[in-house]
Amino acid sequence: MSEPEYRPVARARKWVRLLTGLLVLVATLAHGQPGPGKAAIASAHYLATEAGHEILEQGGNAFDAAIAVSAALAVVEPTSSGIGGGAFWLLHRASDGHQVMVDAREQAPAAAHRDMYLAEEGNVNRDLAVNGPLAGAIPGEIAGLEHLAENYGRLPLSASLQPAIRLAREGFPIDEKFHRMLMWRAVTMKRWPAASEVFLPGGSIPPVGHVIRQPDLAWVLEQVAEKGAEGFYSGEVAERIVKGVRDAGGIWTLEDLQAYRVKEREPIRTDYGDYELVTAPPPSSGGIAIAEMLNILEAWPINDLPRVTRTHLIAEAMRRAYRDRAIYLGDPDFTEVPVDMLTSQHYADGLRASIRPDRATPSSMLPGNVQLTEGTDTTHFSLIDSEGNMVAATLTVNLPFGSAFMAPGTGFLVNNEMDDFSAKPGVPNAFGLIGFAANEIQPYKRPLSSMSPTFILGEDRRAVLGTPGGSRIITMVLLGILDFMRGNEPESWVSLPRFHHQYEPDQISAEEATFTAEEIEALKALGHDVQVRDTWGNMHGVMWDLQNGELSAGSDPRGPSGRAIVK
Repeated sequence: MSEPEYRPVARARKWVRLLTGLLVLVATLAHGQPGPGKAAIASAHYLATEAGHEILEQGGNAFDAAIAVSAALAVVEPTSSGIGGGAFWLLHRASDGHQVMVDAREQAPAAAHRDMYLAEEGNVNRDLAVNGPLAGAIPGEIAGLEHLAENYGRLPLSASLQPAIRLAREGFPIDEKFHRMLMWRAVTMKRWPAASEVFLPGGSIPPVGHVIRQPDLAWVLEQVAEKGAEGFYSGEVAERIVKGVRDAGGIWTLEDLQAYRVKEREPIRTDYGDYELVTAPPPSSGGIAIAEMLNILEAWPINDLPRVTRTHLIAEAMRRAYRDRAIYLGDPDFTEVPVDMLTSQHYADGLRASIRPDRATPSSMLPGNVQLTEGTDTTHFSLIDSEGNMVAATLTVNLPFGSAFMAPGTGFLVNNEMDDFSAKPGVPNAFGLIGFAANEIQPYKRPLSSMSPTFILGEDRRAVLGTPGGSRIITMVLLGILDFMRGNEPESWVSLPRFHHQYEPDQISAEEATFTAEEIEALKALGHDVQVRDTWGNMHGVMWDLQNGELSAGSDPRGPSGRAIVK
């Protein structure tokens, strides 16, 4: 069936979504706002959560608080995000129901090209793709923060940046995760002195509790507070960035920085039961994959099935969505993404028909497969303010500490998001994800992402959720959505044991506490390869009960410094 045949169905679903949205708006007006003065923020670090509440107490709204949380995370969680990286902010404005995704994803520099990481023999040079300045795409976070302040916030950008500037100057104690990730990246980081001076004082890995101070980062943030994004993308800061990158073998130019622009994108919307989901569009693959998986699963009472059957069917839906991710998805400004087809219920019906209830489908049997060989960091926060404005934000530098490279005098780490492009068709990236021509490297293109900030909207409850976790982000959000549908609250969504399938490698990954030994054997009998692994992810969610106006929040217990606060 060709794509145009899906369009009448797509139009009908859009009308359903419009009516659902109107019902939600009516419910909001009928039930009012969250309790007087109440707001909920859940993030990966208690200092960032506190920064958001500080800005709310100064009269800011959710969007001002999102700036404060984002900037604070850039200071205290450089393992996962930073002003040298990018972000997606999914926004809901309560006054008029306006919803949009602010895309501040990094983009390839002008000198980037399809084969830039291929060695003479045609193999991918993974070191160049993930370590050092050549791995970095042009960062978008600062441009995104300015966009939020100018278009949605109530306070000036300079005010919302003050908590982050203070944290950078005064310092913060490192936690267990920071220490563990630093142990993993220290050898690479030592190749670039500026980063080592900040994070490896005296050339050694500091102990848990050691206070990290970042005066250069504070200075850069002060330049932004004074001059806006121009204080980052031009002038002395930009000159330091470009000189440092090029001296170390990178290809950035001042023109690359000045050419960066934030994009506003229409979210992916899909219905599941009595709820509307609003989630991330391309260049995120998350929203389309989540819509596709939910459309497949909607025909079954998935939360009422026996655990083994439920897991089998969810894994088969995951497998098919990740297969489509590899083949179809990329930056929509460069690649024609068949959104209507992939999110169509008719397309999901066809995929569901290929699922056997008694047997796993080998990934090698799905059309479009190629034979592959097998080859985790981001952050998320969720926020609802006292007016009912909502933000789901996922921010990243890709691998822990990004590329591990810092341009001297700038205080921030450069991302390694170029590895999120397909460096060679069918070759997995650092997260084992594969891609083809839709996600190949091109100048000014944005790499495909799994980041999946999501809203769930109903007449009785609203939820904001998301998580880091590389290729596992999409499936974690899916499991959180299904748990919400069971009637559970944020503490349950963020804590539940996880499993994952991403098409290739052809296996179900599971946290240790997810399945019993008997359940694993039953899944293997269906043809699944089950691999038990360490825990993953760091989900944060908030919920608004429209019936009583109460807010609740949950922060993943896997993250040692996460904090969810309602006040």
